[in-house]
Amino acid sequence: MSLFNVYPLYNIAPEKASGATVWDENGNAYLDFYGGHGVISIGHSHPIYVKHITEQVNKIGFYSNSIINPLQEKLANLLPKISEYPDYTLFLCNSGAEANENALKLASFHNGKSKVIAFKNSFHGRTSAAVAVTDNPKIVAPLNAQQKVIFCELNDINAVKKEIAKGDISSVIIETIQGVGGLDEGNTEFFKELEKVCKESGVVLILDEIQCGYGRSGKFFAHQHHGIKADIISLAKGMGNGFPIGGILISPEFKPSYGLLGTTFGGNHLACAAALAVLEVFKNENILDNVKRQSSYFMKKFKSLPQIKNIKGRGLMLGLEFDFEVAELRKKLIYEKKIFTGNSNNKNLLRVLPPLSITQNEIDRLFENLKSCLE
Repeated sequence: MSLFNVYPLYNIAPEKASGATVWDENGNAYLDFYGGHGVISIGHSHPIYVKHITEQVNKIGFYSNSIINPLQEKLANLLPKISEYPDYTLFLCNSGAEANENALKLASFHNGKSKVIAFKNSFHGRTSAAVAVTDNPKIVAPLNAQQKVIFCELNDINAVKKEIAKGDISSVIIETIQGVGGLDEGNTEFFKELEKVCKESGVVLILDEIQCGYGRSGKFFAHQHHGIKADIISLAKGMGNGFPIGGILISPEFKPSYGLLGTTFGGNHLACAAALAVLEVFKNENILDNVKRQSSYFMKKFKSLPQIKNIKGRGLMLGLEFDFEVAELRKKLIYEKKIFTGNSNNKNLLRVLPPLSITQNEIDRLFENLKSCLE
């Protein structure tokens, strides 16, 4: 028996990690500027994170959602306050795809409609409805394609208004900053108009903050750069610093009922311990301030490389765009320079998603090694 072969793998086997450094089984140290798809928020093996998880697993790791879990209640009180959505409620699940799945389902329950507007080059997950609103036909099976989805161009508010005017749209789902798509984002005028037309028409606005949220943009949520609010916000990735957890923040306009949503593993004791540790470190170590400071330093430094034609994104969710495909450059960084970076649907874009605790010295190391690769 072997693993179902669906991942193209680099020949590296990580064995341990700390901060922004990952060591393989042979003791080679790698500088992590990808964070396992942007999952590592407070740094690998942060001592507070390790302490919370260790203490919790020594007490109880899991029990079902049919009993009271004080850790869930603590997280549901703390997260909305920190994220400036104090009157929103929290539903917990296991992943970003599940978060979007539940967001789309809740929206459909709310207004009784089924059609969804999504955007070109989007990525929202691989489960049934989440993959249907993902703009990649290669990963949409016929079963998923039964969903009713309209794909609009990013920033084309007139196309969105035209579809909403037909009266059959349940929700609009959008990444504030596209991740897999290549770091494109809507502008403020577009987002404000989108918020307005959704509110006026009773269409649920779902903001997918799975990758761009949790401080990665320099604000807790990336849409806060545009001064708008969502009806539902989907969360995951940096929420658990590597421990599987996801969730949706839900407007008080939505009324819960028993059985409306559900999960077996979502919001378990260990997951909540991980999420609470992340928020504790965010507060104690001023993580958002570090994101802003290091982002500014990164932008200024990397603009000096003439081979880089454009730097996309915000905070520590960045894309270095070249006038050539970066696959070989990425391999060179991994195998020769021992640095992890990421790719996207834009083949000319090197995606940079380091831990939010990254330091200036580590940015300098990436710069010097990238410069060496480009010479």
